[in-house]
Amino acid sequence: MRNRIIVKNISKKFKIGFKKHQSALARFVSLFSGKEPKKIIQALKNVSFKVKKGEIFGIIGENGSGKSTLLRVIAGIYRQDKGDIITNGKIISVINLTAGFHSRLTTKDNIFLVSSFFGLSQKEIKEKFNLIVEFAGLEDFVNTKIYQFSEGMKQRLAFSIAIHCNSEILLLDEIFEVGDEKFRIKSADKITNLVNKGITVLLVSHDLNMVEKYCDGVIWLEKGEIVGEGKTKDIVKGYKDVKT
Repeated sequence: MRNRIIVKNISKKFKIGFKKHQSALARFVSLFSGKEPKKIIQALKNVSFKVKKGEIFGIIGENGSGKSTLLRVIAGIYRQDKGDIITNGKIISVINLTAGFHSRLTTKDNIFLVSSFFGLSQKEIKEKFNLIVEFAGLEDFVNTKIYQFSEGMKQRLAFSIAIHCNSEILLLDEIFEVGDEKFRIKSADKITNLVNKGITVLLVSHDLNMVEKYCDGVIWLEKGEIVGEGKTKDIVKGYKDVKT
C-alpha cells in the first residue's frame, strides 16, 4: 500500500527569549538595544515514521512533547531544521483553522472564503454548502457574523469545512476536544468514513480512548523524540503504565 506521509529524521529548534540573572549594566544594554538572551528549545529530534493511504495514525504525548510542532512542520506552517518530509496528496490541516475566519463576515461568507483557500471552486462550494452547515449544526446561524459565535461554534464550523474540502491527507490537532460528546462521536464517525474512502488522517490527541478506538498505529513523543511506535493498543498501554 502506498505511503501518503513519509517523515525522515526531522529536527526542529526554536530560539526563545528568557530572563536570566544580569548586572544592572547588562539589563540597561538589553533594554535599549532591543536584544535579550536567547534560549534554544529542541522541539523535535530525529523523528521518523510513515503513514499509509487509508490509515488513521495517532501522535500521543504530554504537553510540550512536540506533537503540535510535528503536525505544523508536516503542514508546512513551520520549516524543519533538518530532515525530509514526503507527502502524496492534497493536505488540509485543522490546526488553528479558525484563524482563517473573518470575524465581521457571516457564516455563509466565511464558508466561501475558507473553502476557496482550500482549492474548491465556487460551484463546488455551492454544492457542499448545505452539507457543511448541517454537519456543524449551524442551520440557524447562516447569516450570523462570526464574531458573535462561541469558540465551540467556530471550531465546529472549521472542522466541517475541512472535512468537506476533498483532502487526501487530513491533519487534526485535538479535534476531539471540539464541541459536546455528540459532536465528537459524529466527528469520529465521519473521519472513519473518510478513511474508508482512502483518506489518510494524522491525529494529535490527549483522548487515549479515542486514539485506541480509531487509530491503526501510534507514535509516542517525549521531549521531541519518539520513545514508542507500533500497534495502537501496545503503545497506549505503555504510555498509560508510565503516566498513571
